[in-house]
Amino acid sequence: MGVGAEKKWLFALFSAAFLSFLIFVSSICGLSSSYYVFSSDKPFTSSAHHGAGHPPAFGYYIYGGRDDGDRIFRLLLAVYHPRNRYLLHIGADGMEIERRKLAAMVNSVPAFRAFGNVDVVGKPDPATYMGSTNIAAVLRAAAILLKVDRGWDWFVTLSAMDYPLITQDDLSHVFSSVRRDLNFIDHTSELGWKEGQRIEPIVVDPGIYLARRTQIFHATEKRPIPDAFRVFTGSPWIILSRSFLEFCVFGWDNLPRTLLMYVTNAMLSEEVYFHSVICNSNEFKNTTVNGDLRYMVWDNPPKMEPHFLNTSDYEGMVQSGAAFARQFAKDDPVLDMVDAKILNRGNNRVTPGGWCTGRKNWFMDPCSQWGDVNVLKPGPHVKKLTESSSKLLEEWKSQSNQCR
Repeated sequence: MGVGAEKKWLFALFSAAFLSFLIFVSSICGLSSSYYVFSSDKPFTSSAHHGAGHPPAFGYYIYGGRDDGDRIFRLLLAVYHPRNRYLLHIGADGMEIERRKLAAMVNSVPAFRAFGNVDVVGKPDPATYMGSTNIAAVLRAAAILLKVDRGWDWFVTLSAMDYPLITQDDLSHVFSSVRRDLNFIDHTSELGWKEGQRIEPIVVDPGIYLARRTQIFHATEKRPIPDAFRVFTGSPWIILSRSFLEFCVFGWDNLPRTLLMYVTNAMLSEEVYFHSVICNSNEFKNTTVNGDLRYMVWDNPPKMEPHFLNTSDYEGMVQSGAAFARQFAKDDPVLDMVDAKILNRGNNRVTPGGWCTGRKNWFMDPCSQWGDVNVLKPGPHVKKLTESSSKLLEEWKSQSNQCR
C-alpha cells in the first residue's frame, strides 16, 4: 500500500469512527422529536445580510425515503451555502436510526455547526405514491422554514434523486437580478389526458389515517371539473417566493385551504396544488414564470418519471442552462463528473464558494475556514443559467396574463 493510499485509508477509518461516535451521542442526547436544530458553536467571521441590496437566499427542502440518508447528505453538501436554510426529511418509511445517522453526519461538518442553518426532521411524514400526503409534507416543510428563518427569499424542493448543475454562488448571482416576488413554476390549464385520468378520478390516500404503508385506492365514481376555480397542472418541482409560501401557509384568503381540501382526493396533488392556488389568486397570478429550471429527459412515450441520467447525458445537462437535474441513481459516475467539472467539490466536502478561504489540498477542506459569506464568486457555468433564466423572464414580461 502506497503512502497516499495509506493516508486515505486512515482518514476513512477515522471518519467512520468519528461518525459512529456522533450517532451514539445523538442517541443519548434526547434530540427534538419534531426537528433537530443545530446551533452555532463558534463565532462567525461575518454574518449573513438579507433583504434588498444583498444577495438572495434560498430555503431548501430536501427529502427522500428509506435508505436515502447518504444521498440526501451528498445533495446537501452539493447545494450548501451559509446564507441559505436547509430542512432534510427522511419519510416515515425510513427508520429512526437513519434519521439519527443523517443528523450525526450533518453535525460532523464544521460549517454546518458554525452557521446552524441545517435542520433534520425528527418526526417524519408519510409519503404515499401519487397521494396527497406528499403535498402535506411540502407545506409542513415550508411552515418550518418560515418559523426557523426569516431571511430566505425562495423555497426550493429537491428529492434525493436530484442534483445541482451550478454552484450556489452562480444561483444567487443570477437570482440577484430577479424580482423576489416571482415564482418559477411550470404550469398550464390545458389538462388534456390528465382531466380524465388525474383530475376527475376520486382517490383516497390511506397515509392520512393509517400508520402502515399502503397505496391509494380509487372510488368508483368520478367528479366533474370544478367551476368555482380553474384547475392548473404542471411540474411538481418548484422555486416559490417567500411571499407566496406565506400566503399558502397562513392563508389570509381562504383559497389555499379550499384548494387543499380539493386536492386531498386528487392523484399527484403536488402537480396541481401550488399551480392552481397561484393561478386563481389575483394577488399572485401574474408572478408566475413558466419554467422550473430543471433538466429532465423523458422516454417516448413518457413514463411516470423521467429516465435515469448517466454520463451520456452530461453534455446535454451542461448546455441546458438548468439549475438542477433529475433523476440519478445512487452514486452514479455522472455525479462525480458534475462534482469535478462544475461544482469543483471534493469527496465529502461542500461546494466551495466565495465564502471559503481555506487552502485546497487533499487533507484540508477549503470551506473549513471562511470569510465574508455575502461575497459571491460565480463560475464559468453561470452564463448558461443566465441565458435560460433571461429567456424565461422575457417570456414572462411579454405576456399580460401569466396563467393561461
